[in-house]
Amino acid sequence: MKLENAALQESMGQQTRQHTHSTKWFKNWKFITASSVIVIGILLGALSYYQTSHFNAQVKINGVHVGGMTAEEALHKLTSSELKNTIYIGDQQILDGNDTKMAFTTKDLPAVEKLLKSQWSFFPSSKEKNLFLKPNSQDEYRTVTLKKQLEEKLISLNGGLKAPIDAQARLEDGKIVITESVGGEQYDVAGLLKEYDKHGYTSEIKLKPLLLQPITADSEIVKKQEKMLQELLGRTVNYKVQNKVYTLKANELIKKASVSKENTITIEETLINQKVDEINAAQSTLNKPFTFKTHSGAVITVQGKGYGWALDAKKETALIAEAFAKGETDISAANIKGHGWKGEGYGYETLTNNGIGDTYAEVSIKDQRLWIYKNGKMVFTTHVVTGKHSTGEDTDKGVWYILYKKKDDILNGSRVGGGEYAVHVDYWVPFTNSGQGFHDASWRTNWSPTAYLNAGSGGCVNIPPKVMKTVFDNLETYEPVVVY
Repeated sequence: MKLENAALQESMGQQTRQHTHSTKWFKNWKFITASSVIVIGILLGALSYYQTSHFNAQVKINGVHVGGMTAEEALHKLTSSELKNTIYIGDQQILDGNDTKMAFTTKDLPAVEKLLKSQWSFFPSSKEKNLFLKPNSQDEYRTVTLKKQLEEKLISLNGGLKAPIDAQARLEDGKIVITESVGGEQYDVAGLLKEYDKHGYTSEIKLKPLLLQPITADSEIVKKQEKMLQELLGRTVNYKVQNKVYTLKANELIKKASVSKENTITIEETLINQKVDEINAAQSTLNKPFTFKTHSGAVITVQGKGYGWALDAKKETALIAEAFAKGETDISAANIKGHGWKGEGYGYETLTNNGIGDTYAEVSIKDQRLWIYKNGKMVFTTHVVTGKHSTGEDTDKGVWYILYKKKDDILNGSRVGGGEYAVHVDYWVPFTNSGQGFHDASWRTNWSPTAYLNAGSGGCVNIPPKVMKTVFDNLETYEPVVVY
């Protein structure tokens, strides 16, 4: 019994000792674990702080290595870094600009801090990253000067390179044809400048070799050109000249035409010009003889001189071509030329009396007389003295027009065998550009019907002073003067 109790006590003692040992071990393990957690927490906290305040090892900003740096340190390095400002297209360097400092300032620190935050990772990363940042203050050299130099260089290079040829719908010999496009070697200047603007703020600027691309035959542009030419061929223009209307058809007068990328139609105008010449030959009066019925009823022919009109063929051709191109259906002649002082023509609006009209002055050298007609009725007549025939100073025959009217004037000129002269007149009405006109002649004593033969004027039509005012009052600027 004593032995059994002793064994039991021994067993219980061992259990007690084991329990005490286990309790101590458990307490030690908890301590170690807690300590480890604290240490790891401290390490992780330190690591996290470092990671949030420093760039990862392989990070660059605009090609400048800033790995392991704080935002302030990175900004300082950027501020002190140089830009070589070399520009490449593909692998070819085309421009070597001036070296400049990066234009970063303390105002850019928030932006750098933002980049720092964007690249953050909980654990350090060795992954390469190239971040990009443009200065808060504009870099005038990069944004203006260097960009302008790039544009000029590209334009210069293009001058020696083959340009692309666009496909195009054209009208040839009255038929629509589509030409094929041909590739070229010229740079796309506008596209490259856009790429330049998008490029990062780096020392080297590398642009993709963008080339101008031609418009292809299957493009919408060419299809639209084809449609526009089809519409052009179906157009008709009613062209009014005075009281006559000519129906002009595009399919008869336009054999060559093209359409630009801006949808502007260009027409080869040869046949249109020929048509205008035909109309001029049939209808204009410039430099042509006028059929004229005299005061006596006799019908004579008098050559047009200062008076008369013609279509300005070059301008009218362009006017008609423009009407075809724009789809206008009705136009009137708008460009009239003649022998006026400024090249203007006279008589275009006059349709009666073979183009002379019913209001005019008639001078007969043979009869030495002037008749003035208003609206078809003779309102005044008087005898006159014209240019001296014996010296070849005859008043020029032809159809002229009144240039202007003036009172109280000094006439300067010269006479054959008589030298220079300067005489005063009360009324002066010139009708030729050479200086012939109607005027009073107070110095004249010989008013006989034959005075003009040997005692005529220097070319003017002398009017008796007592009737000159009546003549002056009945003549108006631009009215025809018929001398025969």
